[in-house]
Amino acid sequence: MGVRRFFRRTRWDEERARELASYLDEETADNLSRGMSPGEARAAACRKLGNPTLIREEIYVMNSFGFLETIWQDLRYGARLLRRNPTFAVVAILTLALGTGANAAIFQLLDAVRLRTLPVDRPEELAEVRIVQTPHGRKGQFNGRWPMLSYPLYQEIRRQQEVFSDVIAWGSVSFDLAQGGESRPVQALWVTGNFLSVLGVRPAAGRLIAPSDDTPGCAAPGVVLGHAFWQREYGGDPSLIGRSIVLDGRRLDVIGVTAPGFFGVDVGRAFDVALPVCAEPLMRGAASRIQHPDVWFLGAIGRLKPGVTLTQAAAHLASRSRGIQEATVPPRYTAGDAKDYLAMQIGALPAATGISGLRRHYGDSLNILLGVTGLVLLIACANLANLMLARATAREGEVAVRLAIGASRGRIVRQLLAESLVIAALGAAAGLLLAQWISRSLVAFLSSGSDPLFVDLALDWRTFAFTAGVTAAACLLFGLTPAIRATATPPLTAIKRGGRGATDGRQRFGIRRALVVAQIALSFVLVVGALLFSRSLLKLTATDAGFTQDGLVAAQLDMRKSGVAPDAQAALNARIIARVRALPGVSGVTQAFTTPIGGNFWNERIVIGGALQQEQVNVNSVGPDYLRVLGIRLVAGRDFDEHDTPRSPRVAIVSESFVRKYFPGANAIGQSFGFEAEPGEPLRSLQIVGVSADLKYASLREPFEPLIHLDARQEEHPDPSLQIVVATTAPASLTPALTQVIGELSPSIVVQYQTVRSLVEQSLLQERLMARLSGFFGLLAVLIATIGLYGVMSYMVARRRTEIGVRMALGANGRAVVWMIVREAATLLAAGLGIGAGLAVYAAGATTALLYQLKPWDPSTLLLAAISLASVALVAAWVPARRAARLSPTMALRQD
Repeated sequence: MGVRRFFRRTRWDEERARELASYLDEETADNLSRGMSPGEARAAACRKLGNPTLIREEIYVMNSFGFLETIWQDLRYGARLLRRNPTFAVVAILTLALGTGANAAIFQLLDAVRLRTLPVDRPEELAEVRIVQTPHGRKGQFNGRWPMLSYPLYQEIRRQQEVFSDVIAWGSVSFDLAQGGESRPVQALWVTGNFLSVLGVRPAAGRLIAPSDDTPGCAAPGVVLGHAFWQREYGGDPSLIGRSIVLDGRRLDVIGVTAPGFFGVDVGRAFDVALPVCAEPLMRGAASRIQHPDVWFLGAIGRLKPGVTLTQAAAHLASRSRGIQEATVPPRYTAGDAKDYLAMQIGALPAATGISGLRRHYGDSLNILLGVTGLVLLIACANLANLMLARATAREGEVAVRLAIGASRGRIVRQLLAESLVIAALGAAAGLLLAQWISRSLVAFLSSGSDPLFVDLALDWRTFAFTAGVTAAACLLFGLTPAIRATATPPLTAIKRGGRGATDGRQRFGIRRALVVAQIALSFVLVVGALLFSRSLLKLTATDAGFTQDGLVAAQLDMRKSGVAPDAQAALNARIIARVRALPGVSGVTQAFTTPIGGNFWNERIVIGGALQQEQVNVNSVGPDYLRVLGIRLVAGRDFDEHDTPRSPRVAIVSESFVRKYFPGANAIGQSFGFEAEPGEPLRSLQIVGVSADLKYASLREPFEPLIHLDARQEEHPDPSLQIVVATTAPASLTPALTQVIGELSPSIVVQYQTVRSLVEQSLLQERLMARLSGFFGLLAVLIATIGLYGVMSYMVARRRTEIGVRMALGANGRAVVWMIVREAATLLAAGLGIGAGLAVYAAGATTALLYQLKPWDPSTLLLAAISLASVALVAAWVPARRAARLSPTMALRQD
C-alpha cells in the first residue's frame, strides 16, 4: 500500500470507525437484546443501514493493518481525542508535567553532582589520593575532612608512589580584583605545574601552566584564566594574553585561557583564575602555608598507570603510608599528635566524577528529594488513572460496538494506550522545560555572593533516558489498566446499558476507590515529611543562639595592600573602629576573628594545672565591647577594658560550658589556663576575668560547647585582615558611609559586607531547601489527591442518582444524603491515613540526620498531618454531597 493511500485510508478508518460506533450503537443493541449472536446482530444492523459493502471494507481496514502500519494512526487518533477534550487534555498534561518535571529536576542535579564525569581526558583513570583512615575520637586536623593533604605530604606521596603515571594537587582560594573600596572576589586555584597537563586540559588562547612554571620561589608567576571568567570580565579579548591583571594588589601576567567547559575538579565550584602553587608565598606573605606540614589545604588526584586498578592503587598507598607519614611528621607536634599522625592511612578513591564538598553536604538531601518527587509522580499517575477510568466508562458503549463488529481487543487497547502515550509525551516535554527552571532555581537558591555555586546543568543522555523511563512507566501506570478494563466488559452487557455509561461495575469502582486510598496514603507520607522538615527549620531558627542576629553588619577589611607596618596595625584598627563608631545610626562597634555561625573556625587544646586536655576548645579573638554589641550576657566578672594591653597579663573570657567542664563547682574568675605550646616553647598563661553566657559557635545544631574569648589587642601579630561588627539601626545605609570612611583612612583597603542574620540563614541553607521543597511537593500531592477524591465522590453521586432519588422520594432528607456520601469518603480517608501512617514512619527514618529535636515518629507531627489532610479531603467530599442533597427526586427518576 502506498504512503498516500495508507494515510488516506488510515484517516478514513478513524472517521468511519467513530461514525459506525454512533450509527450502529442503537441498532446492534436492539438485535443483541433479541438474542442474536454478535455476528448476526452486526450483519442485521448493516443490512438495515443499506450499505453492507462499506461495512465490509471498514471491517477489512480495521483488521488488516499490521502493527507497524497502525502505530501512526493510533497516535493521531489519540491526539484527536485529546483535541476534542481540551479540558481533560490540559489537566492530564499539566499533572504529568509537574510529576515528571520535579523528578527530572532533582535527577538533573544528582546527575551533575554525582554521575557526570569530569570534562577531561580519560576521567575513568583518575583516583583521589587522600587520608582515608584517621584516629577515632580526635577533632581538629584529624577529623577526616577533605582535602586532608599538606604540601610536604603531597610531595612525599608523589615521590614514593609507583601506581600513578603522575599525581597532581590543587587548593581553593579567593582573590580580590578590587584595588580599594568594596570587594570584587574571584574564585582561584593553586595548582601544581602538572595539574592541567595531566588532566589533558587544552588552551583556548595562549598557553597553560607547565611544570617549569611551578618552581620554588617563583617571583613572577603567570596566571591562567577560566574561559567563562575570560568571557564575563574581558569579553573574550584575545589581546589580554601577555597583559596583566591585579589580584590582591599584585600585578600578574596572563599567560593563557583554558578551553570552554573545564571548570576544575571540584564539582560545585568553578575557578576564575589559576596560579602555580609556588606563588602561594608571594601572594600570602607571612601567612604562607606551603611549607607547613601541619596545614591541610590541598587535594590530590593521580592518573592510574595502564593495567593498574583502583584496588591495587589503594593497597599500594596503604602499604606506603607509614613511610610517607614518618617523612612528614610536623616538628611542632607533641608525642600524642605525632602518634595520631602516624596512625593515619593514605588511600585512593574513585575520582572520575570529580571531588565535591557539595556532593557530601547535599547528597543525602537530593536522594530524599528524589524519593519525594517519585511519590508525587505516583500520586499524579493514580489521579490520571482515575481520569482515564472515567473516560473509559464514558466510552464503554463505543468500545462494545467496535468489539461487536469485529475489532480486536488488542487493537482497541493499543488505541487507548496511544492516547496515554500522547499525554505522557507532551507531559514529559513540558516536564523537561519545567525541570530546567526548577534545577536552575535550586542552584541559585544554594548559591551566595561570597560562595558562588557552579553546577553544569546542560542536559545529557542520562537526564533524557531518566525522563523517558519515568514517562514510559507513568504511561503504563495510568494508561494500561483503564485500557484493559474498557475492553473487559462483554459487548452485550455494555450495549444493554444503552449508552447511559454513568454506571459501571462494582469492580471498576473498587479500583477507583483503591487509587484514591493510595493517593491519600502517599500524600500523607509527603505531608508528614514536609511538617518534619518545616518544624525542624522553625526549631532551629527559634533556638536561643546566645547572641543577637538582627541589626548587625559584619565588615571584612583586607588591609594587606594598605602599606601599614605590622607594628602600626593595631593603631590603624583602633582609628577605623573610632571613625565607624561616630557614624550616624551606629550604636556599637567591635572587632572579631569570626562572628558566631560565621563560617570560620579556630580551636586549640588547653593546659590546666599542667595537664594537657585531649579535646580541643573553640576560640575567638575579639575586641572590647564585643559582648554588648552582639547581645551576649556577661554572667560573672568583667569585660575587656582599657587595662588590657599588649604588655599586660593575658586575659580571657570563657563561656559557662567551659566553666562547667573544666572548673566544676568552683569560682572560675581568677583561674588560669594555657594553650598547648610547640615543643621547646614556654606555656603562656591566661587568666579568666569574665564568664559569658553560652552561645553557638559553628552551627545552630551543635549543643553549647566550651568557648574562649581572647582580647584581640593582646595578640602579638595582628591579622592584616580586620573584621568589625557594627550594631546599627539602618544596615542598608551603613555600607556606603562605612566604605567612604575606610577609603579616607586608606584608599587601598578592600571591604566586604555581610549581615549577621544572612550568615545565620546561609548556615541553614540545607534545612531551608528541604523545608521549602518538601512543603511545595506536599501541597502539590494534597491538591492532586483532593482532586482525585472529589472526582470519585462526584462519580459516585452520578452513579447513584437513581438510588438517591428513590431515597429522597421515600422521605430521606438532605442531611442523610450528605452523611451517606461523606461517610463513604471518610472510609476511604481512614484507610489511606492508616496505610500512610505506617509508610510515613518507615520513610521518615531515612531523614533522622536532617531533623532537629524531632523523631521521625513524632506524634504531634503525625496528628497534625492527619488533621490537615482529613480537613481538605472531607471538604472535597462535602461539595458533591451537598450537590446530591439538592437533587430533585422527580428529575433523578425521570432521567433514569
